[in-house]
Amino acid sequence: MISIRNILCPIDYSVYSEMALKYAIEFAEKYQAKLYLMHVLDIRVYDINNPELYNINIVDEETIEKLRERLLRCVNEDTRGRISVEALIIQGVPFAEIIKVSKEYGIDLIVIGTHGRTGLSHAIMGSVAEKIVRKAPCPVLTIRHPEHDFIMP
Repeated sequence: MISIRNILCPIDYSVYSEMALKYAIEFAEKYQAKLYLMHVLDIRVYDINNPELYNINIVDEETIEKLRERLLRCVNEDTRGRISVEALIIQGVPFAEIIKVSKEYGIDLIVIGTHGRTGLSHAIMGSVAEKIVRKAPCPVLTIRHPEHDFIMP
């Protein structure tokens, strides 16, 4: 029997992560699992040529707390009353931090939206979801198109 106790849903506030969150909530409710919402503040945008910055905190604790509250508001109060939800704000490189958190928190399933980039934009931007699928210690459900909802037959 598959046991899903902890679900991680990385949020970047795109329509893709919003759709992934809907799936994550459904799974959390079905399995009575704890839902971890995670937003990664990408430190690479500050100075990509200065690796020393990768080990410092760029955002103060007050700002992190406000970001955590914003992240929790992604799940309505009624849903938060039915399942356990925790918000994580992490600074770092997104795919690496998602993998790290999935190991530290014993995550059983990662539900992540993917922008579905191809060609040159994929080569330049890379794919956080693709890296997570390849390196995650648990199953990963990727959600690509918001307009294609899964409907149980």
